[in-house]
Amino acid sequence: MLDHLIKGATVVDGTGAPAYVADIGIRDGRIVVIGEPGTVTETARTDEDATGLVLTPGFIDPHTHYDAQLFWDPYATPSMNHGVTTVAGGNCGFTLAPLNPSRPDDADYTRRMMSKVEGMALAALEEGVDWTWSTFGEYLDALEGRIAVNAGFMVGHCALRRHVMGEDAIGGQPTEQQMRQMLDLFHDAMDAGAWGLSTTQSSTHSDGAGAPVASRHAGPAELLALSRAVAEHEGTQLEAIVAGCLDQFSDEEIDLLVEMSAAAGRPLNWNVLTIDASVPERVPRQLVPSERARRAGGRIVALTMPILTPMNMSLGTFCALNLIPGWGGILALPVPERIAELRDPDVRAEMLRRADSKEAGVFRRLADFGRYVIGDTYSKENEGLSGRVVNDIAAERGQDAFHCLVEICANDDLRTILWPMPTDNDPASWALRAQTWQHEDVMLGGSDAGAHLDRMCGAPYTTRFLGDCLRGRRLVPLEQAVRMLTDDPARLFGLRERGRIAEGFHADLVLFDPQRIEAGPATLVHDLPGNSPRLDARAVGIVSVRVNGVETIRDDQVTGAVPGTVLRSGRDTRTVSTR
Repeated sequence: MLDHLIKGATVVDGTGAPAYVADIGIRDGRIVVIGEPGTVTETARTDEDATGLVLTPGFIDPHTHYDAQLFWDPYATPSMNHGVTTVAGGNCGFTLAPLNPSRPDDADYTRRMMSKVEGMALAALEEGVDWTWSTFGEYLDALEGRIAVNAGFMVGHCALRRHVMGEDAIGGQPTEQQMRQMLDLFHDAMDAGAWGLSTTQSSTHSDGAGAPVASRHAGPAELLALSRAVAEHEGTQLEAIVAGCLDQFSDEEIDLLVEMSAAAGRPLNWNVLTIDASVPERVPRQLVPSERARRAGGRIVALTMPILTPMNMSLGTFCALNLIPGWGGILALPVPERIAELRDPDVRAEMLRRADSKEAGVFRRLADFGRYVIGDTYSKENEGLSGRVVNDIAAERGQDAFHCLVEICANDDLRTILWPMPTDNDPASWALRAQTWQHEDVMLGGSDAGAHLDRMCGAPYTTRFLGDCLRGRRLVPLEQAVRMLTDDPARLFGLRERGRIAEGFHADLVLFDPQRIEAGPATLVHDLPGNSPRLDARAVGIVSVRVNGVETIRDDQVTGAVPGTVLRSGRDTRTVSTR
């Protein structure tokens, strides 16, 4: 007997092949039969008529930070609502394990680092996670059997360094003995199922005290030793972030990424490729590592988002504005002093100069302050301004845009929410995106779901992209769009029997209405532990999501089932060799 039968669905199977109509039978978490409508005669405990609906494999998000959230939200919302059935976590060098049992304070250090660098509410990290593990394997075990999505995790370089070197991980270099200990710890993590190494050398990544995170102090020899260790384990990967990921790689960064992938003999992915027709030289430069890696026996894959992710800003809390050169020190001042500095015309002029300089890189996109939309306000002086564009308000007041924005924010003691309108929402940029997506070493993803919770909401990229493909710009056909969200990441990570609708594959499935599929607007909710805020977005048109054959979402509502699997390297992933 079948567990469930889906009848008459339009199947888009993930391979890129043309859609077809079929009945799909599920038993014991797998797809066991695919037949023409009406030909599946085996009885089923439950069934549903999917006429007019599209059935696809579950979407796979290759870059998330759900490492902590899964403890208080096993459903990985809102990603699962938007059809994501598998998430890759432990990215950017940041993981919650391993923790050195001889230094209990390391857990607090990790919480504060994650709060600062990944925008996770400290109260949620303190109240929503029990922090009882030591080894990476114990961390994975703590999630086993209690999650609704499938989840695999890289092991973070920062945690490895901190475990072995303690406070010397910041600024220090490992001794020979410490390097051996770090490698032993890393091997133990991969033996337990870690997907491989994630690391960061990005200048934007600082810990809770404002110091460069531990992996930023690692030299090439350390990174290559860890990369070679990856090669000794089945089904493993590399993920790396360097400063040039945000704009354009330096020659030294290209050399490092190529050497790491070649040393491991494994794919290395990085996040995120920003595509903007006003900077035509960026995409060719960012794909140089991929071209060189293939010649050197490696493979480097750039992740890029197929949507423009809404992202809010504030002069009152840490956000991307703090990362503009010369802005961090001013925006870190106590609020009264910060307001005084921001009201100084000379200070504002210098801030604008730095924001529009070459050294600002991709953050130059944030410098067009007249295009910001005012979000939530908190004072009588700002009544009626929500939803208005700064340029319009500035023209009424006879002020330049940045001066106007500062005065609005000052009225709210800098609590004003600001929404920058994207500068790259033009036809030329979208045409360049469509062209770039066809490159063999470019893959869709980079949502950062689970991180920067009150600033951005990248999780709905799947439904928003599909809606755009079906009823919007239509940059790629539906079959290709689905392949980009399913089979492509499954093949990169070597996932066993996932990413396609095929007999014998795991029944990770999404059923949606092609006339309605879309993502709703991002809204601020307070549903994290400690009543902390995050941005959320409804899924529109998603009828059902199944993970390992069990329904986890019905009409955008969580069912309460937790059929997800902690995906472990080797057991659940096969080696994707570059040699």
